[in-house]
Amino acid sequence: MNYEQARFNMIEQQIRPWNVLDQDVLGLLAAVKREDFVPAAYRAMAFSDTELPLGEGRSTLAPRVEARLLQELKVARHEKVLEIGTGSGFLAAMLGHRAQRVVTLESSPELARQAAENLRRAGLSNVTVREAAGAQGLAGEAPFDAILLSGSVAEVPAALLAQLKVGGRLLAIVGEEPVMRATLTTRVGEKEYKSVELFDTAAPRLPGFEAASGFVF
Repeated sequence: MNYEQARFNMIEQQIRPWNVLDQDVLGLLAAVKREDFVPAAYRAMAFSDTELPLGEGRSTLAPRVEARLLQELKVARHEKVLEIGTGSGFLAAMLGHRAQRVVTLESSPELARQAAENLRRAGLSNVTVREAAGAQGLAGEAPFDAILLSGSVAEVPAALLAQLKVGGRLLAIVGEEPVMRATLTTRVGEKEYKSVELFDTAAPRLPGFEAASGFVF
C-alpha cells in the first residue's frame, strides 16, 4: 500500500472539504504517521473516513473530526494541555507537536499502555499518558490552557471547567445522538464561562461520561 498517497488523499478529499484550512494542522496531518497509531489489523484503513476499533469497545475518531478539533482548539507553543480519552494516542501526538506539554488521561490500562508505546516510538517526549478516569480531570496539575475531550459527552463536567486558566478553553463534542455539537467553552472570569457551538458531528461516548447527572453546560 502507498501510505503517502493515501495520506495525501485523506487530507485533500476528507480534511480540506470539512473546512480544515489551517496550514499548521494540515502540515501535521502530513507529517504524523496515523497508520502507526491504529491496530495492525486496521493499518490499511488508517486513512479511511471512519472510526476504527481499538478494542475494549473503544474506537478512534474519524480523521476529519480529529483535524477539525485540533484546528478549533488553536493550541499555542507555550501552552499546557489536558486531553481526556487518549485512545490510540494520535490526537495526543498532534497536540504534542503544537503545545509545550500534554497530559492525556486514559481509563483503559491496555489502551494507556499501547498509546504510551505509540507516542514513545513517535518521539513525543512532551506527552505523558496517565491511566485515569477522565471526568474529574487532573486537579493536581491544573490549571490548563486548553482541555480537549477526545470523544462525546452528555454534558461538560464542572470539575473540568474549573481546571481551566482564566482565558483557557475546553473543546468537547456535546449531546445525544443523532444531534451532537462540537462546543468550545472559554473561561472568561473566575466564575464566568462562555460557550460557542462550532459544528455538528457525532462521536463515540467517552467512558465515564455516559450520564449527565451532576454535570453543567
